[in-house]
Amino acid sequence: MPADSVQSLIDQLHDEAEMDRPNDLTPDIGIIMGSDSDLPTMAGGQGKRPGAYVALADQLGFEEQTDYTDAPESRFTFETFVCSAHRTPDLMYAYAETAEDRGIDVIIAGAGGKSADLPNMTASIAYPLPVIGVPVQEKSVDSVIGMPQGAPLTAVDAGKSFNAALSAAQILSRQYDELRDRLVSYHEGLQTEVGEASRALHELGTPGFKDEYWDE
Repeated sequence: MPADSVQSLIDQLHDEAEMDRPNDLTPDIGIIMGSDSDLPTMAGGQGKRPGAYVALADQLGFEEQTDYTDAPESRFTFETFVCSAHRTPDLMYAYAETAEDRGIDVIIAGAGGKSADLPNMTASIAYPLPVIGVPVQEKSVDSVIGMPQGAPLTAVDAGKSFNAALSAAQILSRQYDELRDRLVSYHEGLQTEVGEASRALHELGTPGFKDEYWDE
């Protein structure tokens, strides 16, 4: 039997799946991870590169939805849960099984260790909902991407949940021109930064560029 704290989440997910709320009031992207220790990789911070939270909230204007029945004002939202494939398999199953009925369009699933089974198990249960796997560590890559033919899972390189979030937004952008415009604007910003850096490096020279832009 699941612990009470886990069973209450399972019951909540099933209750929400039966609410049949409009799509614009439900989270578009679900982010799940095997442990809260994966949060620095999945969200960013604590010396880690920017993560999925930064990509969605800071770069693309998503808001995190923490109450299923009280959607934020933003049209595009995401939610975050911890679902361990090994310690709380019932919760993992419930999340994947109810995701589509709860209005989720894409799932980002991150897991670490050598047995990083959350992404691939979630993809199997949530099918045909797209799932993007994030190996939290290098040693997790083989476990995450090791899916048999007929059981698809999209995955990014180890630790790159930022890219997973961009990929999820790209999937959604096929339905929403507004989100497509945000992605294009983000990409144009990257191009601008590269162009400006290239000109500065060329005109200042390497020593001058280092003095101007690099921290000692």
